[in-house]
Amino acid sequence: MASTVINSYALPAKKLSIKKKQTPNTNLSLLHLCTHLYEAKQIHALMIKTSQISDSYSAGRIAEFYAISDHGSLKCAEKVLNSVQEPSSFLWNTVIRGNIMKQNPLNSILLYNQMISKSVEPDHFTFTFLLKACTELPAPDVGKQLHCQISKLGLEFNPYVRNKLIHLYSISGSIADARKLFDKSTDLDIVTWNSMLEAYADGKDRESLHKLFHEMPYRDVVSWNTVIGFYVQVGEFKEAVEMFRQMQEKGQLANRVTLISVLSAVAHLGALAQGSWLHSYIDKNHINLDENLGSALINMYAKCGCLDGAIQAFENTSKKSVDTWNSMISGFAANGQSSKVIGLFAKMESLRVQPNAITFSCVLNACSHGGLVEEGVKYFRKMSEIYKIKPDIAHYGCMVDLFSRAALFDRAEDIIRTMPMKPDKVMWKALLGACRNHRNFEVGERAGLKLIELAPDDHASYVLLSNIYAIAEKWEGVHRVRKMMWERGIKKIPGCSSIELDGVVHEFIVGDITHSGKKEIYEMLDEMWGKLKLAGYKPDTEQVLLDIEDEEVKKNSLGHHSEKLAIAFGFISTSPKTTIRVVKNLRVCSDCHSVMKHLSKIYKRGIIIRDSNRFHHFSEGTCSCMDYW
Repeated sequence: MASTVINSYALPAKKLSIKKKQTPNTNLSLLHLCTHLYEAKQIHALMIKTSQISDSYSAGRIAEFYAISDHGSLKCAEKVLNSVQEPSSFLWNTVIRGNIMKQNPLNSILLYNQMISKSVEPDHFTFTFLLKACTELPAPDVGKQLHCQISKLGLEFNPYVRNKLIHLYSISGSIADARKLFDKSTDLDIVTWNSMLEAYADGKDRESLHKLFHEMPYRDVVSWNTVIGFYVQVGEFKEAVEMFRQMQEKGQLANRVTLISVLSAVAHLGALAQGSWLHSYIDKNHINLDENLGSALINMYAKCGCLDGAIQAFENTSKKSVDTWNSMISGFAANGQSSKVIGLFAKMESLRVQPNAITFSCVLNACSHGGLVEEGVKYFRKMSEIYKIKPDIAHYGCMVDLFSRAALFDRAEDIIRTMPMKPDKVMWKALLGACRNHRNFEVGERAGLKLIELAPDDHASYVLLSNIYAIAEKWEGVHRVRKMMWERGIKKIPGCSSIELDGVVHEFIVGDITHSGKKEIYEMLDEMWGKLKLAGYKPDTEQVLLDIEDEEVKKNSLGHHSEKLAIAFGFISTSPKTTIRVVKNLRVCSDCHSVMKHLSKIYKRGIIIRDSNRFHHFSEGTCSCMDYW
């Protein structure tokens, strides 16, 4: 265990004397020209031959190359360390640091034990590196032992050591210890403030986070990023965007971390106008689209249903990693562009970009939503046979969804029976949803009961099963499920839809009367219903609240669904032919889906709805999902 690594050697009372640095000779000056390990080894051999290696400074330089350079070798660095009779703290620190940089933090702590056993006194650099190792492991108990030794040496309030300690305590949940150290400090720098701010963000302590943020004597981009990142992490995306707005008002320039966080928030909100403004900000400030920022921008456009913007961001990304390709493939898949997914994957292969497990999840998902059964089977086999990627539960889930959507229930259940892991709730939900659409009561009931067994607190599991019973007119089953929900305290999450207009996100719930424009919205709804009736629309009340028996009440309930209110608001607030974009937190119901198809034709409008499952692009009376979602 890492928590028992630190030895109980007493720290040396005095520092060992370190030989005065010598002027680097030709051997050392050549080190920075080395591009291969064997070149450094040749210089090392010369240093041994001339006895230069016995000089502490020279030994430190060659060890530094071995430990830290991309062309180095930790094994060689440790050989240098062991060859010096009295290695300095710099030499020890160099090898300790190298182990951390090369993702070997545990060995850095073991080296520290050796350092103490040889009576070499550590300095603030030593502890800065070691505390980073404790953070990466993570090993908070070792960190506390180090803290005791740091205090003995009087290094507790060294700003570098202090900040690393606060960070270690924060990620290990010891917020009180972090705050205690913070309060004891007198010369707080911006890094210390940010470390404490990050501690509160990691601990989800909103009140303390806000208080400290407003107490800061000054803030830098890291301070703002911490608070914005906190809001994104806890799912409060509107607050994240608002914090970014305040950041701009204060004149603080954003960096890549800021933009990636805010783009994530905007993507969740489906706020295309705000996302487009961010894109303009990136261009205006000449910020290069690297793989991370490019992927975030692609993801934002895709989640706002704007594939043209996603394609532009993809093409403008300077260096495309597999994650960049995955973002674009995922965007096409979510927006129902299965053929473009297949084409982009083929291009990816032709450019010899190695796909990963996520790539195949996206491709299989596209095949599933596009009804491409044979193609899906082909890619599933290619994944393991050609690319040697072992399928995980997400890939098996895609195959279950693929077969279920095609009504191949025997093949779907065969996957569930024979795969090397237990099915999860996503798999059973996919099977159950397909049974609802294909009206397969027998398999649907079996899947629904398994789903409730696996996810007893998920309201959607009960709703899906009750819908299966309702479709089959098994009313006893319906009431049994509803009784189970009542006994377990399960409540249906209310539907909520949002629409962005002029940079402001407006939210609606079913029957909402809180919006300032409610009068005009409901007048528009009346107009919509009149035109829908003339177009031959008939309400689908089959799956409306099962405890409502009166058919007219059911129709009225359907008429006030949140997405319909959002669409009505969009119609009265935008010019004709403007595409309406709505984001809904739940799956769009069959009646709303039918209404949107009619409205897109009646009003000659493009309507895009992103529900909890996928995108629906409505145009001229049809939907991109081909009525299967």
